[in-house]
Amino acid sequence: MPTNTKVKAKGTQDFVPIKEVRDGLVILKDGSLRALLMASSINLALKSNDEQQAIIGQFQNFLNSLEFAVQFFIQSRELDIRPYIALLEERYVQELDDLMKIQIREYIAFIKDFTERANIMSKNFFIVVPYDPALISRGSGLTGTLGNLMPGSASSTGPLTDDQFEQYRTQLEQRISVVEQGLVRTGVRVAKLGTEEVIELFYKLFNPGELEKPLQVQQVAK
Repeated sequence: MPTNTKVKAKGTQDFVPIKEVRDGLVILKDGSLRALLMASSINLALKSNDEQQAIIGQFQNFLNSLEFAVQFFIQSRELDIRPYIALLEERYVQELDDLMKIQIREYIAFIKDFTERANIMSKNFFIVVPYDPALISRGSGLTGTLGNLMPGSASSTGPLTDDQFEQYRTQLEQRISVVEQGLVRTGVRVAKLGTEEVIELFYKLFNPGELEKPLQVQQVAK
Protein backbone atom coordinates (compact mmCIF):
# COMPACT_ATOMS: atom_id res chain seq x y z
CA MET A 1 0.00 0.00 0.00
CA PRO A 2 1.29 3.48 -0.76
CA THR A 3 2.58 5.45 2.16
CA ASN A 4 2.79 9.17 2.56
CA THR A 5 6.46 9.71 3.24
CA LYS A 6 7.65 13.25 3.44
CA VAL A 7 11.17 13.85 2.23
CA LYS A 8 12.82 16.77 3.88
CA ALA A 9 14.52 18.90 1.28
CA LYS A 10 18.08 19.92 1.96
CA GLY A 11 19.83 22.97 0.69
CA THR A 12 23.09 22.85 -1.18
CA GLN A 13 24.97 24.18 1.83
CA ASP A 14 23.95 21.10 3.83
CA PHE A 15 26.15 18.99 1.54
CA VAL A 16 29.17 21.30 1.81
CA PRO A 17 31.08 20.67 5.05
CA ILE A 18 32.83 24.04 4.90
CA LYS A 19 31.79 26.57 7.52
CA GLU A 20 33.98 29.47 6.41
CA VAL A 21 37.32 30.51 4.96
CA ARG A 22 39.33 32.78 7.24
CA ASP A 23 42.82 34.12 6.55
CA GLY A 24 43.26 31.56 3.78
CA LEU A 25 42.36 28.63 6.07
CA VAL A 26 39.32 26.42 5.53
CA ILE A 27 37.29 25.91 8.68
CA LEU A 28 35.07 22.82 8.53
CA LYS A 29 31.80 22.41 10.35
CA ASP A 30 33.43 20.09 12.88
CA GLY A 31 35.88 22.84 13.90
CA SER A 32 38.93 21.39 12.15
CA LEU A 33 41.15 23.43 9.83
CA ARG A 34 42.65 22.83 6.40
CA ALA A 35 45.43 24.75 4.67
CA LEU A 36 45.87 24.45 0.92
CA LEU A 37 49.29 24.75 -0.66
CA MET A 38 49.88 25.11 -4.38
CA ALA A 39 52.96 23.22 -5.57
CA SER A 40 55.18 23.52 -8.59
CA SER A 41 55.86 20.48 -10.76
CA ILE A 42 59.01 18.62 -11.76
CA ASN A 43 59.46 16.93 -15.12
CA LEU A 44 61.40 13.79 -14.21
CA ALA A 45 61.71 12.85 -17.89
CA LEU A 46 64.14 15.76 -18.34
CA LYS A 47 66.34 14.63 -15.45
CA SER A 48 69.21 12.20 -15.54
CA ASN A 49 68.89 8.82 -13.84
CA ASP A 50 70.93 10.01 -10.86
CA GLU A 51 68.80 13.14 -10.52
CA GLN A 52 65.61 11.09 -10.73
CA GLN A 53 66.77 8.73 -8.01
CA ALA A 54 67.82 11.65 -5.80
CA ILE A 55 64.43 13.38 -6.18
CA ILE A 56 62.51 10.17 -5.52
CA GLY A 57 64.70 9.42 -2.48
CA GLN A 58 64.17 12.89 -1.03
CA PHE A 59 60.41 12.61 -1.58
CA GLN A 60 60.38 9.23 0.16
CA ASN A 61 62.28 10.72 3.09
CA PHE A 62 59.78 13.56 3.22
CA LEU A 63 56.82 11.18 3.41
CA ASN A 64 58.48 9.04 6.07
CA SER A 65 59.19 12.11 8.20
CA LEU A 66 55.56 13.23 8.42
CA GLU A 67 53.73 12.62 11.68
CA PHE A 68 50.37 13.70 10.27
CA ALA A 69 48.34 12.93 7.18
CA VAL A 70 48.41 15.11 4.08
CA GLN A 71 46.52 14.89 0.82
CA PHE A 72 47.93 15.45 -2.65
CA PHE A 73 45.32 16.77 -5.04
CA ILE A 74 45.68 17.29 -8.81
CA GLN A 75 43.21 19.55 -10.56
CA SER A 76 43.02 18.77 -14.28
CA ARG A 77 40.82 20.97 -16.41
CA GLU A 78 40.41 21.79 -20.06
CA LEU A 79 42.46 24.89 -20.81
CA ASP A 80 40.32 27.99 -21.23
CA ILE A 81 41.92 30.14 -23.94
CA ARG A 82 39.18 32.77 -24.01
CA PRO A 83 41.15 35.32 -21.93
CA TYR A 84 44.14 34.90 -24.27
CA ILE A 85 41.97 35.25 -27.37
CA ALA A 86 40.35 38.36 -25.90
CA LEU A 87 43.82 39.83 -25.29
CA LEU A 88 44.82 39.15 -28.91
CA GLU A 89 41.59 40.65 -30.24
CA GLU A 90 42.20 43.76 -28.15
CA ARG A 91 45.71 44.00 -29.59
CA TYR A 92 44.25 43.56 -33.08
CA VAL A 93 41.94 46.55 -32.61
CA GLN A 94 44.76 48.73 -31.28
CA GLU A 95 47.28 47.75 -33.98
CA LEU A 96 47.79 50.39 -36.70
CA ASP A 97 50.08 48.48 -39.03
CA ASP A 98 48.06 46.58 -41.65
CA LEU A 99 50.63 43.78 -41.95
CA MET A 100 50.64 43.22 -38.21
CA LYS A 101 46.83 43.18 -38.17
CA ILE A 102 46.85 40.40 -40.78
CA GLN A 103 49.38 38.38 -38.78
CA ILE A 104 47.41 38.79 -35.55
CA ARG A 105 44.18 37.76 -37.27
CA GLU A 106 45.82 34.66 -38.76
CA TYR A 107 47.38 33.80 -35.40
CA ILE A 108 43.99 34.04 -33.67
CA ALA A 109 42.49 31.73 -36.28
CA PHE A 110 45.38 29.28 -35.81
CA ILE A 111 45.00 29.22 -32.01
CA LYS A 112 41.26 28.64 -32.23
CA ASP A 113 41.65 25.83 -34.77
CA PHE A 114 44.48 24.18 -32.85
CA THR A 115 42.65 24.16 -29.52
CA GLU A 116 39.50 22.79 -31.14
CA ARG A 117 41.45 19.88 -32.61
CA ALA A 118 43.65 19.13 -29.59
CA ASN A 119 42.49 18.42 -26.06
CA ILE A 120 44.75 20.78 -24.11
CA MET A 121 44.58 20.39 -20.35
CA SER A 122 45.90 22.56 -17.56
CA LYS A 123 47.04 20.94 -14.32
CA ASN A 124 47.42 22.44 -10.87
CA PHE A 125 48.97 20.58 -7.95
CA PHE A 126 47.81 21.09 -4.38
CA ILE A 127 48.69 19.76 -0.94
CA VAL A 128 46.06 19.76 1.81
CA VAL A 129 47.49 20.10 5.31
CA PRO A 130 44.97 19.36 8.10
CA TYR A 131 44.70 20.19 11.75
CA ASP A 132 41.94 18.40 13.63
CA PRO A 133 41.95 19.27 17.35
CA ALA A 134 39.12 16.81 18.02
CA LEU A 135 41.13 13.84 16.75
CA ILE A 136 44.29 15.03 18.45
CA SER A 137 42.48 15.35 21.77
CA ARG A 138 41.43 11.71 21.38
CA GLY A 139 45.07 10.70 20.98
CA SER A 140 44.90 9.83 17.29
CA GLY A 141 47.94 10.51 15.18
CA LEU A 142 45.90 10.65 11.96
CA THR A 143 43.82 13.56 10.76
CA GLY A 144 41.29 13.91 7.99
CA THR A 145 41.89 15.79 4.75
CA LEU A 146 39.66 16.77 1.86
CA GLY A 147 38.48 13.18 1.88
CA ASN A 148 36.38 14.13 4.89
CA LEU A 149 34.58 16.77 2.87
CA MET A 150 31.59 14.50 2.39
CA PRO A 151 27.97 14.95 3.47
CA GLY A 152 27.44 13.82 7.01
CA SER A 153 31.10 13.09 7.65
CA ALA A 154 31.39 15.68 10.37
CA SER A 155 28.97 17.03 12.90
CA SER A 156 28.59 20.76 13.15
CA THR A 157 30.14 22.55 16.09
CA GLY A 158 29.86 26.06 17.43
CA PRO A 159 31.96 28.90 16.02
CA LEU A 160 35.61 29.02 16.96
CA THR A 161 36.63 31.77 19.32
CA ASP A 162 39.45 34.07 18.26
CA ASP A 163 41.76 32.46 20.79
CA GLN A 164 40.93 28.97 19.53
CA PHE A 165 41.45 30.00 15.93
CA GLU A 166 44.84 31.56 16.67
CA GLN A 167 45.91 28.48 18.63
CA TYR A 168 44.86 26.11 15.86
CA ARG A 169 46.41 28.30 13.19
CA THR A 170 49.73 28.30 14.99
CA GLN A 171 49.73 24.49 15.08
CA LEU A 172 48.72 24.32 11.43
CA GLU A 173 51.42 26.77 10.35
CA GLN A 174 54.00 24.55 12.00
CA ARG A 175 52.77 21.66 9.89
CA ILE A 176 52.85 23.85 6.78
CA SER A 177 56.49 24.68 7.54
CA VAL A 178 57.34 20.98 7.83
CA VAL A 179 55.71 20.24 4.46
CA GLU A 180 57.36 23.22 2.78
CA GLN A 181 60.83 22.39 4.05
CA GLY A 182 60.46 18.74 3.08
CA LEU A 183 59.35 19.50 -0.46
CA VAL A 184 62.00 22.16 -1.02
CA ARG A 185 64.61 19.41 -0.71
CA THR A 186 63.00 17.67 -3.69
CA GLY A 187 63.02 20.85 -5.78
CA VAL A 188 59.28 21.49 -5.38
CA ARG A 189 58.21 25.01 -4.41
CA VAL A 190 54.95 25.59 -2.57
CA ALA A 191 52.82 28.63 -1.77
CA LYS A 192 49.91 28.85 0.65
CA LEU A 193 46.67 29.92 -0.98
CA GLY A 194 45.00 33.08 0.25
CA THR A 195 41.31 33.49 1.03
CA GLU A 196 40.26 34.54 -2.48
CA GLU A 197 42.30 31.76 -4.07
CA VAL A 198 40.79 29.13 -1.76
CA ILE A 199 37.27 30.35 -2.52
CA GLU A 200 38.03 30.30 -6.26
CA LEU A 201 39.39 26.77 -6.05
CA PHE A 202 36.36 25.39 -4.23
CA TYR A 203 34.01 27.27 -6.55
CA LYS A 204 35.61 25.48 -9.48
CA LEU A 205 35.41 22.13 -7.69
CA PHE A 206 31.70 22.51 -6.95
CA ASN A 207 30.96 24.05 -10.37
CA PRO A 208 32.98 21.90 -12.80
CA GLY A 209 30.85 22.90 -15.79
CA GLU A 210 31.88 26.53 -15.67
CA LEU A 211 35.08 27.76 -17.28
CA GLU A 212 37.03 30.32 -15.33
CA LYS A 213 40.48 31.80 -15.54
CA PRO A 214 43.22 29.40 -14.38
CA LEU A 215 44.16 29.76 -10.73
CA GLN A 216 47.33 31.84 -10.44
CA VAL A 217 49.69 32.04 -7.49
CA GLN A 218 52.51 34.54 -7.88
CA GLN A 219 54.97 32.77 -5.60
CA VAL A 220 54.97 29.47 -7.47
CA ALA A 221 56.82 29.38 -10.74
CA LYS A 222 56.47 26.31 -12.89
